[in-house]
This record gives sequence, C-alpha cells and structure tokens, in this order.
Amino acid sequence: MYDAPIKIGSFTPVEADQLGIIFFDAVRESAAGVYDDDQRRAWASKVPSGPNWAYRLTSQRTMVARQSERPVGFMTLTDDGYIDQAFVAPAFQRRGVGRLLYTRIEALAREAGIQRLYSDASYLVRGLFEQQGWMVVQEQRIERAGVTLTNFAMEKRLCGSV
Repeated sequence: MYDAPIKIGSFTPVEADQLGIIFFDAVRESAAGVYDDDQRRAWASKVPSGPNWAYRLTSQRTMVARQSERPVGFMTLTDDGYIDQAFVAPAFQRRGVGRLLYTRIEALAREAGIQRLYSDASYLVRGLFEQQGWMVVQEQRIERAGVTLTNFAMEKRLCGSV
C-alpha cells in the first residue's frame, strides 16, 4: 500500500480545529502508557477549538505535517525559542513525523538567530528531543485541574546560530 509522503508547511488558520483534534487524540490515546486517565483528562479536558485556540497557534510559528493535504501533526515555536506544542496524530506516531516537524522548527530557529530552544516536555516528546541533542534541565511536577502531572524542563543550545 502506498503512503503519500509527509510534507511540512506553515499553519493556516482554517486548520486550527483539526490541530485541536490531533492534540486531544495524542494526549488521550498516545499518552495512555505514561499518564493515567485522570492526568490525561486534566491535560486535555476537551478538544481545543475556537478563537482562543486559533490565536494560540497563530501567535507562534506553527508548522504542520500533512499527508495528502490532511494535517497529521504540528509543532510550535515562539520568538524566544520556546516549543509550546508538539503533537502527532496517534496513527502517525513512530513514523518520523515528529522528527520532520522538529527539523523544520530547529531550522526556523537558527534562521531567526535563536540561540536556545527550550520546552516543558511530556514523557512522549522527551525522547524525540533527547535524540536531537536536548538535555533535561529538571523534572517538574505541575498541577492541572487538581491533578499532578510530570514533565521535563528541557533545552538545546544552538551553536552557530546567525
């Protein structure tokens, strides 16, 4: 069976609700092995949508992975090097989509002269970031809706940024 190639491109606002579904499904399904039901419900109580969600995506550099024009993952970058969102649809995980998104995000950061990338990474994205040379700064416990979740403050110094 032929799979169309994954292409990485800039976010368009009409995709906001689709990316909300990817976020929700990734948290609720893919994170099941590392976060319990209460943690996943606290992290993603509902599918994000509407103007606030669209603004969150448009206020950052949001790159979208698409297969046959359909979004299958996304990653965001702020002007100061923070990766806020990094999610891949469950059916597309472990197929290199996250790595493709990350490669584009790091290239954008380097072009912008950003010297450090940083994130509060979940267990799921921690491995991807470590494979790309990131370091864990510290393990963190955060509270959402009265539930404690673990994530990791991580960073990568970009030597040779312009």
